Amino acid sequence: MSAAAAAAPGRQERRRQILVRDGARCVWCAREIDAGLVAATTEHVLPRVKGGPSWIENEVVACARCNRARGHATPAEWLEECRRRGWEPDGVALVRALERLEAAIAERGGQRRARPYLASQLRRLRRLVPDG
Repeated sequence: MSAAAAAAPGRQERRRQILVRDGARCVWCAREIDAGLVAATTEHVLPRVKGGPSWIENEVVACARCNRARGHATPAEWLEECRRRGWEPDGVALVRALERLEAAIAERGGQRRARPYLASQLRRLRRLVPDG
């Protein structure tokens, strides 16, 4: 095991860090995460099937319902679908997450497959989220 892999936090610790960083609200539907009622999950903004890494920079807080429902939809597609459903997705948080990921990839390197997908999603989200 590499030193980087040994130093990477586990899933529960990543979820705790992300909840502290982003707050306890689903990025997609804005429901408040509550240990008893709405289960907190973390979701890869850039899906792993599209080359998105399991880095904390690529994860956001999502309720289990939204995480399951999104499937492999792109961030921009799912943002638009959430709006159609009458939810209030946090587009600014999504843009910030992709910008953090872009900076992390620039710093760490690699992720060749994710780079073009990341760039296209960042462009689309910036058009959809004027404040982002």
